[in-house]
Amino acid sequence: MGIKLFPHNEAAYRNASAMLSRTGRAAVIHPTGTGKSFIAFHLIEEEPDTRFLWLSPSEYIFRTQLESLLSQDPAYPVGQITFLTYARLAALSEEELSSLQPEVIILDEFHRCGAKEWGKGLKRLMDCHPQAKILGLSATAVRYLDNNRDMAEELFDQNVASEMTLGEAIVRGILRAPVYISAIYDYGAELKKYESRIRSMRGRGLEEANRRYLEALRRTLERSEGLDRIFERYLPDKNGKYIVFCANVQHLKQMQQSAKKWFRRIDAAPHLYTVYADSAAAAKEYTQFLSDESPHLKLLYCIDMLNEGVHVKGISGVILFRPTVSPIIYKQQIGRALTAGEEKTPLIIDVVNNAASLCSIDFIREEMGEAVWRLRENGESDAIVTETFEVTEQVEDCRKLFAQLEAGLSSGWEQYYQAAAAFSKAHGNSLVELPRRYVSPEGLSVGNWVETQRLVRAGKQSGTLTDTQIHRLDAIGMVWENRREALFEKKYQYAVSYYKEHGDLLVGSGYRTEDGFCLGGWINGLRQRYAAGDRSGILDEEHRRRLEEIGMCWSASDVLWEKNYKEALTWYASHGTIADVPVKYYTENGFALGAWLSNLRSSYRKKDGKRALTDEQIRRLDAIGMRWTNLFDEKWMEYYQAAKQYQEQHGSGSLQRIPSSYKTSEGLALGKWIAGQQEALRHPEDTSRALNEDRIRLLRKLGICREDLADSWTKNFEVLKRYQQVHHSLDLSQDTICEGVWVGKWLSLQKKAHEEGKLSSERSALLESIGYDWMTRSERQWQTRLEEAENYYKNNGHLQVGQDNRSLGRWLHRQSVRRSKGQLKPGQIRLLEQTGMVWQ
Repeated sequence: MGIKLFPHNEAAYRNASAMLSRTGRAAVIHPTGTGKSFIAFHLIEEEPDTRFLWLSPSEYIFRTQLESLLSQDPAYPVGQITFLTYARLAALSEEELSSLQPEVIILDEFHRCGAKEWGKGLKRLMDCHPQAKILGLSATAVRYLDNNRDMAEELFDQNVASEMTLGEAIVRGILRAPVYISAIYDYGAELKKYESRIRSMRGRGLEEANRRYLEALRRTLERSEGLDRIFERYLPDKNGKYIVFCANVQHLKQMQQSAKKWFRRIDAAPHLYTVYADSAAAAKEYTQFLSDESPHLKLLYCIDMLNEGVHVKGISGVILFRPTVSPIIYKQQIGRALTAGEEKTPLIIDVVNNAASLCSIDFIREEMGEAVWRLRENGESDAIVTETFEVTEQVEDCRKLFAQLEAGLSSGWEQYYQAAAAFSKAHGNSLVELPRRYVSPEGLSVGNWVETQRLVRAGKQSGTLTDTQIHRLDAIGMVWENRREALFEKKYQYAVSYYKEHGDLLVGSGYRTEDGFCLGGWINGLRQRYAAGDRSGILDEEHRRRLEEIGMCWSASDVLWEKNYKEALTWYASHGTIADVPVKYYTENGFALGAWLSNLRSSYRKKDGKRALTDEQIRRLDAIGMRWTNLFDEKWMEYYQAAKQYQEQHGSGSLQRIPSSYKTSEGLALGKWIAGQQEALRHPEDTSRALNEDRIRLLRKLGICREDLADSWTKNFEVLKRYQQVHHSLDLSQDTICEGVWVGKWLSLQKKAHEEGKLSSERSALLESIGYDWMTRSERQWQTRLEEAENYYKNNGHLQVGQDNRSLGRWLHRQSVRRSKGQLKPGQIRLLEQTGMVWQ
């Protein structure tokens, strides 16, 4: 059936696939609920011969994603994926890492790779397999509580194939705009905090003014409705299912203790369920919650487990009890209510216990506003589905009073200046590289503040700056005019230094200078701007001219070609020609030089004239000894001529009787080659050894053709039968050749056809009549153990095997370990689950 992607994911997939081909790195940053995991699943589906390693924060997330996938496409080849959690990856030995051999690595929730130990594990994996391509998926690339680290820059050098904010997804109609209810609880501690801050203030006038604000806030909070009234009014489905997010176990228990009081007007006895990572009963509780169809209110209290990667079907809304202001967690939690393709309007009830969280909803409004403006600027107004959504604030007056209190209690300019000075000190006494969105570790929006100072001094925004303040800002490296030009000049000088040392700008995407500047990421970003038609003014005519003077290539394909040609020059310098580069040769840098040259030969030989090479490129390759003919074709023709000569010496039909061990005087294994050609003719469906029409025509001239091998099955069976009579065994390897027939390979194909139901009962019976057993010894042992597990489950109702059967318990444990390493076949997993196996 195949995976069907949403249009926004289809575009992201195309960009990611192209970016992986160009740079080997691609990140997709889409909000929770937009189905971004299906982008990776589609990539796997499109590349069935590629080894994929899928990394995720938890097995639970991956399993849930697989269940969603299989509900859409039951025939999806899940056995192609090796899955590991980041925690498991960090614990692997060097030998285990080496054995993985991934060609493509999927980093699900890649912002989590910023964690110390998980990041170490990923680095070891990347160092062990540097040629592996990496696709990252996340709702956000920024680790807000980790000094705003940008993981898209650290892991992907800003190779972002597609980026979309939550606000943009709502504006485009990808996610339905929610009904959002904002409320507050347990404000006593907040009021005490403000009371303490007011008492510590200097200046009687300031203290009295802020105390008036505090008393007004206290009265407003006391007049606000209780949570029982709010839930009664706004919960649309009185016996529906709601996810209730809590901060930790202690907080969860407190919230559950208040459940009867807060939800009493809806249901005097609501059904409460608990799910968190360290709970042994989590899976059972979660399953019961999903299956509960009783006429009661159903509340699933959870910690962390449903924050990311998991979507729960059939819920009526989410309730956020939030003592936290973490932007990542907040976005993940509200994302549980938002799912692409849903028809029902989602409900979010946001209940906070601190002033800082009251403004959280503003980030969605800001993102929506930015998305609307950008779409209109780009002439895409038709893509705008909605510009607003319904927000019901029970705390609007409280929010204003909180803001007034914060403004009165903060020292303002000095506080922000000190944060800007700290950034400047860490970056060489300069504010040139201060991002507009930079937030200090203390939570101050320093980037916006610095930009405001520029606007105020330029007279573009109201406000005042004293001469002393201007002087102090100058002292920490303030750039008052054209910061963008100053930033470009600083980065351009890095490029000049690289050019002087290397003679070009073929900078690796991950290349950093000695002081840590990611020059490769900057150069790559400039090329992307150039290709997209830069609108920011960064790449004006003068900038482009200066960059081209030091070897800038704007086309990614040209850059790649030049890098590859440089590797060919290195080989040429040592060998005097590139004609003898082995097809499987890799350079010291890990570049597949042999495969690249082979692809160039294929392009050169195209009969339609549509060559990917320019005349100049062909000339440069000729100059270093390029051989345009295919080495495999030459080798095949060498064997063919030897076969032709053998037939001329031994007569017609002699090739049909040639011993498989026969070698020519030149050492060519002609007998084995003839057997291989016959095998390819017998099995034209085997694409790994398929013959084109030209080769079939030449073999026919030697008396070898498909017609001669029409009844090959019976002939092969007779050869196998004689082999069994001589050796008294059918336990043979795939490489076994007897009487010129590749019986080992043939028997393997029969077993595969039997397992797929494609071998007739008559042929199956013939093979069984000479003693062939379809199951290997290990398969029979596995089946016996499975039957033992089935009997245990029938007698006990579970597979939690204890001291009564240690042997079976150890076997079940091994199956769980093998599954985690991707060593169990899909059919074996299915049989174990049908028997009652619970992997957790």
